[in-house]
Amino acid sequence: MRTDSPISPTLVAWANAWLTGHVGLDEAVDRVERAAGPQLVAVPVDASPATEAGHHPELSAPADLTVAEVTDVPLRGFLADLRADGLTSFRLALPAPGDPLGLTGPPPFTRAALDAGQAAIAVLAGRRLGLVPAADRRGSSYAGVRWTAMPAAPNDADIPQLAEAEHALTLTMRSATDALVGVDGPAQGFPSLDGADEALAPGYPGRAHRLGALASRLALALRLAEERGLTSGQLTARGQALRDLDRAVRRARVAAHHAIVELRTP
Repeated sequence: MRTDSPISPTLVAWANAWLTGHVGLDEAVDRVERAAGPQLVAVPVDASPATEAGHHPELSAPADLTVAEVTDVPLRGFLADLRADGLTSFRLALPAPGDPLGLTGPPPFTRAALDAGQAAIAVLAGRRLGLVPAADRRGSSYAGVRWTAMPAAPNDADIPQLAEAEHALTLTMRSATDALVGVDGPAQGFPSLDGADEALAPGYPGRAHRLGALASRLALALRLAEERGLTSGQLTARGQALRDLDRAVRRARVAAHHAIVELRTP
């Protein structure tokens, strides 16, 4: 999927809103599917016929599974099963090469999340489960998302808190704007982003809504900037500014989506 696709942030935001009682499961899943179509989760299956339907204890199995060893489960049922298994929250990962933001391993999950540029992490009692999205297209009329469920490390990643991420993004925006406006020739500055907001779910604090909307707009700006024609000299002049902005944007988005979890942390 495109690394700026909102599907992992949308799942994290609305699943957390559901887990904190601000929306129902149906509303949360409907909102996620409205963003990217039908949602399926590919989960490992136990070859033993004794496995109970609706439960997935084998999700702690190794991640290098063949197609024959997984089954597709609708997202709604998958989330309901996870909650029965002790699901407490979701966390967002938006990694980039050299910057595994939101990830703590193991290597198979880290590699898959880096390839996708994003992932969601389900926090359960005593373990974590990583979900990596991919576009799911079957024929000419079906377009959705297929998540791959993989074991994730049980420890929390080191991510900035909301206030820290907001301050860093503000400073980086100023520096990047100065650098981009100073580039002579075509395609100066940022393209228009009217209507590009990506809203968080109910239950998030107002500051998180504002920061998340700004960060999502800037994420789109970064992608559109890559599609505009610049000379090699212009690319060199703006390169570091855009790399710094990309890093700040990803941290702001992760911090905003984690804010609802911060509220419940003593």
